[in-house]
Amino acid sequence: MTERWVEIQFDCAPLRGIGRLDAPIDASPDYRALCERVKAAIEKHGSHNTYYLYNADCKFHLANSPAVGLIDFRFEGVVMTDPGDTRTVGCDLNVELLRETCDWLTEPIVRWFQETVSHAVAIEFDRFIQAGDLEQAKRRLEQLQSASDAVGGYVGFYL
Repeated sequence: MTERWVEIQFDCAPLRGIGRLDAPIDASPDYRALCERVKAAIEKHGSHNTYYLYNADCKFHLANSPAVGLIDFRFEGVVMTDPGDTRTVGCDLNVELLRETCDWLTEPIVRWFQETVSHAVAIEFDRFIQAGDLEQAKRRLEQLQSASDAVGGYVGFYL
């Protein structure tokens, strides 16, 4: 039986392709907040070789049981790559504990795992690049932008 000790999933938006950062006037409060976080990420890290990860979580499985030993984090933030987009060079993530099934978990351990999320995400993002998923994300954003430009519409963060 092959199980993964760490499960990571995320949606990825290349920051270089986000043209508008203002939310539509009828946007939900959650969408507005996301637009503000993306805007802050661009202001802090720029838009070249930076990717915004959202709708993301990281699960650590610490025991050989589906009922015990799970530490589940939600995260969101920026992954930075080298100039050729061939490898991850850094992460700036907001990480929060979502749930856990470890009655032995203490606050110092939670903090250590929160830091570990960034290391695990960097490794997973390198796999994302190698699998060609980063290029697919870039192409999807380019297609959305072209379609929107053709009709004079709004793409923004395209969520």
